[in-house]
Amino acid sequence: MAATPTTPKIFAVGDVHGCRENLAALLARLPLDRERDTVVFLGDYINRGPDTRGVLDLLLRVRETHAHAVFLRGNHEQALLEYVATCDVETLRVLRMMGVEATLASYGASARELPGLAFMPPEHQEFLYDLELSHTEGRYRFLHADADEEVLAVERSLAGGEELPHLDGEQHAASVDRMLSSRRLMREEAATGGYVEIFGHAPFETPLVLPDRICVDTGAVYGNLLTALELPAVRFHHA
Repeated sequence: MAATPTTPKIFAVGDVHGCRENLAALLARLPLDRERDTVVFLGDYINRGPDTRGVLDLLLRVRETHAHAVFLRGNHEQALLEYVATCDVETLRVLRMMGVEATLASYGASARELPGLAFMPPEHQEFLYDLELSHTEGRYRFLHADADEEVLAVERSLAGGEELPHLDGEQHAASVDRMLSSRRLMREEAATGGYVEIFGHAPFETPLVLPDRICVDTGAVYGNLLTALELPAVRFHHA
């Protein structure tokens, strides 16, 4: 008698930020069926950590070897692409606060090569431009950041009244305002549609689990673990 096939699983991976070793270890231990299961990467692959180039190489291999891989755009990728489009000096200042020098160093490049993403191979450039803003599967809505003001207030309170490092002050908040506005609309749609929202962006020491949303950014680049959420079991994996 043939075995009953299991229901496909969904895995959501939190902010990587250049931590290739964590990402490789996490992927190696996920109980993931490459043909049936979905893996969603929630954005912020670049900056701050030591090996952005290695992270993008690894994600490109995942795209080739996994039938259902989804890659979302984080605010770090958004800021980089905004600078490429505008060459605005204020956006460059924001990128420097966001740790873009670590990204450049992983390519052996300097800030002079930022325009046009000249420091990146074409496949990495294409990957960044192809990133999606959201993904919906079943009862789950995947975004990079939760735009609910109550959750953002919790983030700030955890930092003693100051904005957390990933927000990078008023200039960075302004640079991603358009992205957050679109996500507020998505958040409202998720609430009315009965979705559970899965997001990263806000580093917590352990995953934040609320009835209608789950945050899986556990601050790998700050010395904590990289986390993936397994659905529908609501099981967490770390590396």
